[in-house]
Amino acid sequence: MRVGIISDTHIHSLDRGMKLAQKLLHGPFSAVDVVLHAGDHTFPDLASCFYPLPWYSVRGNMDSPQTDFPLQRVVQLAGIRIGMIHGWGTPKGIEKRVLDSFSTDSIDVLVFGHSHLPVCRKVGTVLLLNPGSPTDRRLAPFHSVGLLHIDHEVKGEIVRLD
Repeated sequence: MRVGIISDTHIHSLDRGMKLAQKLLHGPFSAVDVVLHAGDHTFPDLASCFYPLPWYSVRGNMDSPQTDFPLQRVVQLAGIRIGMIHGWGTPKGIEKRVLDSFSTDSIDVLVFGHSHLPVCRKVGTVLLLNPGSPTDRRLAPFHSVGLLHIDHEVKGEIVRLD
């Protein structure tokens, strides 16, 4: 199974959402089975741009509280438990803060966003994956998304878009 992971898209229109979806679906997400979004969509119908792929997301600090997105969740895909949360505060210490949010959950992967800085590394037994942002670099050196490969083992990957 291949999972496309995005965060911090900050899309404000259907047109921009469709352009991003087409870029990703004809590029790094061309063979994904599902998409995970770690918050800050800002355009709540972004999932429709990736139809018919299954879509799981969480609410970021820039998303409307009226959306149906939970603040955090655990998704099970191919027997792997994936925690999802946007994150908050400064980039310094964000990994510890998001890990602490799942301290009572048994997860294999933790997908988060907020900092716009791509991360793909193991902390203990948990793979931390922040895909960065495909649209807003901020302090990151490049635009990026993430891929999660679930086979007999779990591997994460940051894909540079520019």
